[in-house]
Amino acid sequence: MLILGIESSCDETAAAVVEDGRILRSNIVATQTDIHALYGGVVPEIASRAHTEAIHGVVEEALAQANVTLSDIDAIAVTYAPGLIGALLTGVSFAKGLAYSANKPLVPVHHLRGHVAAVYLVEPDLKPPFIALCVSGGNTELMVAEDYTKFRFVGTTRDDAAGEAFDKCARVLGLPYPGGAAMDKLASIGNPDAFRFHEGAVDGAPYDFSFSGLKTAVINTVHTELQRGRELDDAFRADIAASFTKAVVRTVVGRLEMLLQSGEANYDVVLSGGVAANSHLRKACAETAQKYGKKLYLPPLKLCGDNAAMIAAQGYYEYLAGARADLSLNAFATKRV
Repeated sequence: MLILGIESSCDETAAAVVEDGRILRSNIVATQTDIHALYGGVVPEIASRAHTEAIHGVVEEALAQANVTLSDIDAIAVTYAPGLIGALLTGVSFAKGLAYSANKPLVPVHHLRGHVAAVYLVEPDLKPPFIALCVSGGNTELMVAEDYTKFRFVGTTRDDAAGEAFDKCARVLGLPYPGGAAMDKLASIGNPDAFRFHEGAVDGAPYDFSFSGLKTAVINTVHTELQRGRELDDAFRADIAASFTKAVVRTVVGRLEMLLQSGEANYDVVLSGGVAANSHLRKACAETAQKYGKKLYLPPLKLCGDNAAMIAAQGYYEYLAGARADLSLNAFATKRV
């Protein structure tokens, strides 16, 4: 079965063709990074306009790369939540029109389910149940995937997501947007104990995440040091990046370890989302999984960020579960898996 996936939840316009939820036939991504770098972050209105300009060509290219036509496609899967509402509406509207004109089933896919499904494309033996840790620019979620389309929330972010905190801290350090890769590189050469940043805790919800306070602590530390006359040189940036990264990793992995210790979910672990590309988080999650005798499944770096291959992969399982949408399908900026 061939699924055409369409993704436009933030600043990547993407289309892909996936066979039977596991075989990647094509994966096209049109990035807007250079546009938004001018502003130090994603500008929603600009993102929506750029999606509108790119989406038709991206879909055509995905079909061509897969060496198929639209008539060969069995269903069209599209991200409908969560994300930037204008960006989502661009993809949803295009997918609805395409499905209607081609008389193809339309399958709505939750973005976070898609991130988890990215691992299916490189791990053919992976099947639920498993622990799913999704760490991205807009979301940080600890879940249990009880089936391909059934997820149970364990912990969620209460304010900023880990990826958002990375980007904002990178900006205060004067690093180019997006800041995740630069922060990762600097953290590898800095001293992680140069500054003590505490992890955020949510009273009464031990599995939930909070990165707002951590982000603010980094910003205040940088401003304080600069006011004391310290230069924002490479060594200072590296120490801040390393100390901040250590706090984020400690926060995320701490929740994962707590779940593994509880015995509530005695399963292997999937790490996904844009921040899953961070080398320090990958290493720490691998060590934690090994400590408890579990296997860690990771997407390759090219599938960590937003892409349509993951939407098509999850779309296959949503289709098998009977998920269908009609022309009333709407987009949602926030929505639980």
